[in-house]
Amino acid sequence: MASVPLVLASASPARLATLRAAGIEPTVIVSGVDESQLVDLAPADLALGLAELKCGAVAAGDDLPPGALVLGCDSVLELDGEALGKPGDAATATERWRAMRGRSGVLHTGHSLHDTTTGDSRSATASTVVHFADVEDDEIAAYVATGEPLHVAGAFTLDGLGGGFVTGIEGDPHNVVGVSLPLLRTLVRDLGHPWPSLWTTPR
Repeated sequence: MASVPLVLASASPARLATLRAAGIEPTVIVSGVDESQLVDLAPADLALGLAELKCGAVAAGDDLPPGALVLGCDSVLELDGEALGKPGDAATATERWRAMRGRSGVLHTGHSLHDTTTGDSRSATASTVVHFADVEDDEIAAYVATGEPLHVAGAFTLDGLGGGFVTGIEGDPHNVVGVSLPLLRTLVRDLGHPWPSLWTTPR
């Protein structure tokens, strides 16, 4: 089976780790797009729009492996109809957690996949319900002090220090980490490639 290289248009270490664990070693090229250009969109539409922007920016570049598939992803947490991205600072992260604790949100991850050989693209959003623990103020303060929630969508992780604050999920756990492997498999197949062609580990 011919190997198909994957380019990940994201700086997320969690997405990279998820793909590696699934046997895929992507080339990472960060898009550098201005995320503020998309406004007034529903949370799921915002996640998809940002994923398409990132994918398109990297796919237009010159430094791509021959025959590559380019994957753009973006995640937002929907709470009370509002899209919550990366908090960016401690005050915002603390405020988010006080609003989230004891409640549930929906983590939307947009996926956009472009085939550089054919020029075809496929895009879709995966959504996972996340149930948050009713954490105490001192736990929020300690978590925010680690810096972890400042730089991730929704101010939490499932695969890091925040894992103890998530009581359950409904849907694909990989999607909460940042890339839905089942959805990615579907997009890869829709573009005419076998899923195992992306595996870079011995097969």
